[in-house]
Amino acid sequence: GTVLMPYGGTQQMTETQCMVAKLPTTRGESDTVTMMSYGFDPYLSKWSPYHGAIYAVIESVSKIVATGGDYKKIRFSFQEYFRRMSEDPKRWSQPVAALLGAYEAQMQLGLPSIGGKDSMSGTFNDIDVPPTLISFAVDVAKKRDIVTPEFKNENNKIVKFVIEKDENQLPKFDMLKKSYDRIHELIQEGNIFAAYTLGRHGMLPAICKMAMGNKVGCHIYDSFEINDLTRSAYGEIIAEIPESALTRINIPHVVVGELTDTPAIIYQNMLYNLDDVAADWSETLEKVFPTDSKADTSEEIRPRLYYKSKVYVCKNKVAKPKVFIPVFPGTNCEYDSRKAFENAGAEVETIVFKNLTAEGIRDSVEAYVKAIKDSQIVMFPGGFSAGDEPEGSAKFFATSFRNEKLKEAIEDLLQNRDGLVLGICNGFQALIKLGLVPFGKIVEQDEAAPTLTYNTIGRHISKMVNTKVVSNKSPWLQEAQLGSTYVTPVSHGEGRFVAPKDVIEKLFANGQVATQYVDAKGRPTMHENYNVNGSFAAIEGITSPDGRVLGKMAHCERKGDSVAINIYGEQDLKLFESGVKYFL
Repeated sequence: GTVLMPYGGTQQMTETQCMVAKLPTTRGESDTVTMMSYGFDPYLSKWSPYHGAIYAVIESVSKIVATGGDYKKIRFSFQEYFRRMSEDPKRWSQPVAALLGAYEAQMQLGLPSIGGKDSMSGTFNDIDVPPTLISFAVDVAKKRDIVTPEFKNENNKIVKFVIEKDENQLPKFDMLKKSYDRIHELIQEGNIFAAYTLGRHGMLPAICKMAMGNKVGCHIYDSFEINDLTRSAYGEIIAEIPESALTRINIPHVVVGELTDTPAIIYQNMLYNLDDVAADWSETLEKVFPTDSKADTSEEIRPRLYYKSKVYVCKNKVAKPKVFIPVFPGTNCEYDSRKAFENAGAEVETIVFKNLTAEGIRDSVEAYVKAIKDSQIVMFPGGFSAGDEPEGSAKFFATSFRNEKLKEAIEDLLQNRDGLVLGICNGFQALIKLGLVPFGKIVEQDEAAPTLTYNTIGRHISKMVNTKVVSNKSPWLQEAQLGSTYVTPVSHGEGRFVAPKDVIEKLFANGQVATQYVDAKGRPTMHENYNVNGSFAAIEGITSPDGRVLGKMAHCERKGDSVAINIYGEQDLKLFESGVKYFL
C-alpha cells in the first residue's frame, strides 16, 4: 500500500517529503490515500519560538501541498518539547511564544490541531533542548492527485512559487492560501510534474535532490545570485512545469531555470556532475550509517539464461486452485500474499499455528494437514520473529513441517498431485532449511547445502531492487519474460544466498537459478547498490529440480495499482498469475 517510497527515481536518490499510503483493504482496491508530513527548524525556533512554530505549521502544510494534497483538509498533531519548567518566569516564555505562533498559524489557515504531546523536561544538567514545536500534518487525497518530487522531462521549466512576508518576516496568509489553492489546481490539471518544499537552505539543495533521482540535470539561470539560491524560503515550493503552462500560473512566481539532458547542475558557466553531487550528499553520514560494507565486489558474474522448450505441465487441472498460507509466530506478509493470490483468481485459506499449548500444537498440525490436502498450492510468506532474530520465523516453519504428518502431506502434494510450493523472504529461508529448494523434497541439510545468511552490510535492508528472470523452467515464471528485469521490494536482514561454487554451477546448469540481482543495464553484479545482500553469483531466487517449488527474497506480493509510483520499471513479475494459470 506504499504509494511513495522514501527515495525515488531510477537512482532511488530523490527523497520524499511526505508519507503517502493507500488505505489498507483486504478485499478490492481503494483509491483513497493518507498523507503525513512534518515541519520544524531548530535553528529558527531557537532564534524565535514564535516564528519557529508558525513556520513549522507552514512547512508541514507546504509538503502536503507539494505532494498533491488539498491544504484545506489538513489536521495537525503537535509535538512540543522544551527545557524543564521552574519558578523562573523566563522559562515559561518559550512554550507560550511557540504555542501562540502555532495558534496564529492555525487561525489564519482555518485548520485545527486534533492531537499532540508536550514535554517540559528537556534539560540535562546545564544542557537545554532548543524550543521545539514540531507540526505533523495529516491529510487524505485520491491516488490520482499525488505528484512525486524527482525531475522527469528535459526542457521543462523550474519555477519557484513565492510567498510574500510582512515587516516581521511573517507570511502574508491570504496570499499563501491563494497560492496553495492554485498549486493544488495546477497539479490536478497535470501541469506540475514534480514539486518540492523549500526550507532553511533555500532552492539549491532542493534542486539537487530533485535532479539526483532520475539524473535529469538543469540549467539555473545566471540572473540569480548564489544568495538567491541559498536564502531561507520556508513554505515556498519549487516545481517542474511545462513551458506551455507558464502563462496560466496566475500566482506570484519566478522561473529559476530549465531541465536539460545533461546529468549535471549548470550555473554561471560551471558544471556540477550529478554523480559528484550525489556522492557529496551521501558521504556526510557514511561513517555514521554506512552504505558500503567494504566487501570485495569486484567479481564479475557471467550473464546466462536457461531456456527449456518444455516446462512441467500440470496433469491435475482445477477450475479454481486453492492456496494454503500457514501463519507462524513472526509472519507478517500473509495479508498481501492472500490478496495477490485472490486477485490472480485463486481461493485462499490462512491458518494461524497455535503454539501456546501442546493441545494447540496438535490441533494446528491436524488443521494444516487437512488444509494441505485440500489445496493445490502452499505458500510460506515472509515475516520476522523477535525483531528479526537469526533465521526469523523460518525456524518455526522448518520445525513444524518436519512433523511426520505435515511432511507426508507436502510430499503427497508434490509427488502425487502436481502441486506447487512458494516461499518469499523468510519463507524462502524455510524452504531452504527444509530442503524443498533446491532438492524438491524435505531432507536434512548438510555442509554443502545452500543457505541464507546475514546481509554483507550487517543490518536490515529495505529498498527496491532489480531482479532478472534467468530461467523459464519454473511454472511460477511462465507469465514473466525470460531475460527481462523486474523492480521488486526487498526487506530483510538475512538474505545473502551462499553455497559452494560447485553447487552453484549445478544450479545454473540445471536451470534452477530462477532470478538474479542485476544493475540498471540488466547485468548480474556483486555491487551492493544492486546486489543488496551480497548473494553469491547474485542469486535472488532458486527452484526445485522440476521448478515447481520456488524460493526468492524479493516481495513480489507487495504490488498493486499506484504502489511505489516514484520507482521506475516493471514491478509485476506476474508470479501469482503464473501459479494459478498452471492449474487451469
